[in-house]
Amino acid sequence: MVRVASTLLICIILNGCASHPRVGSQRMAEGDVEYGYAFSVENVFPYLWYRKGISKRSDIGVRVGLPIYGSGLDYSRLLYEKENKWDMLNLAWSLNPNYNYDFTYYKFRQRQNKKTGALGGTAWTGIRFMYIPKGISDKTSARIGFLFGGKPGSKLSYEIGYFHDFSRMPISYLQLFPTKFGLPSENSRITGFSLQVFFNLGYSRAEKKEPEAIAPETEQ
Repeated sequence: MVRVASTLLICIILNGCASHPRVGSQRMAEGDVEYGYAFSVENVFPYLWYRKGISKRSDIGVRVGLPIYGSGLDYSRLLYEKENKWDMLNLAWSLNPNYNYDFTYYKFRQRQNKKTGALGGTAWTGIRFMYIPKGISDKTSARIGFLFGGKPGSKLSYEIGYFHDFSRMPISYLQLFPTKFGLPSENSRITGFSLQVFFNLGYSRAEKKEPEAIAPETEQ
């Protein structure tokens, strides 16, 4: 049983063919920068990620993987915020054998100590539409599914989700690895599975500009 589970895990790690963004786990201000690296079952190798706030409601992300797995660009827009809750829309493009586009609506909640009022870790859920215009089998795949994630501390966060192609594969169909060239195709069930672990290497706040002093008027 252990050998079967180990073999399955190795197949997943080595054969993932779609990837997804690492969104900001806190509200970013203009000029804020966050960066780190990530491991995921979708990518052969770890990838580096970088985010920067470009306005008080928007931020962008860049991912770089080797050789191409996990690389991509994405944009997040803050849609709603109230105290320790906020909603975001993320649009992403990822480069991989089954290169894909993601459209994800996130709901975030930052935990707050009822006694002290101090803010703690962040948790989030999301619904994602994933589109593969042309996979390794020269077919398309449109998927939809749910994800959840969390950031229990300042350095570590995670996200897990599954996105199903209802038009190509009935939910009752159990085959996991329909493949081509030894890789999961755009219609493979395993292509819709996502599990990522993120490591934060740094977060720098934008410097707040002091308002310029107005010189007093002189009497004529």
